[in-house]
Amino acid sequence: MLEEQRLDKRIHDYAEFDCGVPWLNEYLQRYAMQDRRRLLSQIYVLLRRGEPNKIVGYYTLSAAQVDVKEFADSERSRLPRYPIPCFRMGRLAVHREYQSAGYGKAILGCAVRRCLQAGKEIAAYALIVDALDDSAKSFYEHYGFIPFADEPLSLYLSLGKQAL
Repeated sequence: MLEEQRLDKRIHDYAEFDCGVPWLNEYLQRYAMQDRRRLLSQIYVLLRRGEPNKIVGYYTLSAAQVDVKEFADSERSRLPRYPIPCFRMGRLAVHREYQSAGYGKAILGCAVRRCLQAGKEIAAYALIVDALDDSAKSFYEHYGFIPFADEPLSLYLSLGKQAL
């Protein structure tokens, strides 16, 4: 069983986290709590029950807005002509030990559910992500994310028709 929690450096073993991407490790270990204190991002970790300290993976969420021109033609015609409020998942990482075991999908599902829940109180049209590379882009596309018009590694998932 998995459990999602806000990052708590007093409990979670962030120093041992290694996803294989140095800057994602460094973000969690050095900058995540600063971003939270400055209200720039909220950091969530996924844990296995019975192992409350070991981080399986993490993701970050923050507010964002996107120019309407960036959305796909099929959606742009239905949207107003001003910046569209969105949520941004700035980072998603899975510990090396747990990669290729479905935890990335689980983390993405947690993020989408959290956005849908928050959307009941604060309007946001989509969840946006910036894929690290083409492999990450394919991962997001598999779950219904659509590339933005001018940024092929930036994608969005309309929260009104989420795929997870």
